[in-house]
Amino acid sequence: MDAFTTSLLNRIKDTESDLFRAREAGDDFLVDVEQEELNDLHRIAAEHGVAVDVAA
Repeated sequence: MDAFTTSLLNRIKDTESDLFRAREAGDDFLVDVEQEELNDLHRIAAEHGVAVDVAA
């Protein structure tokens, strides 16, 4: 796995964790921010052919 892919997947994992914490805290604004960041990261991954495991 190259550095770009590793970095992107790590950012996705970190953002998912941040999103979970924002939801747990009930911070609706931060939830929106983290969700948009996650959407952007998934879009970037798709554009570069990086497979992202999505937990069900």
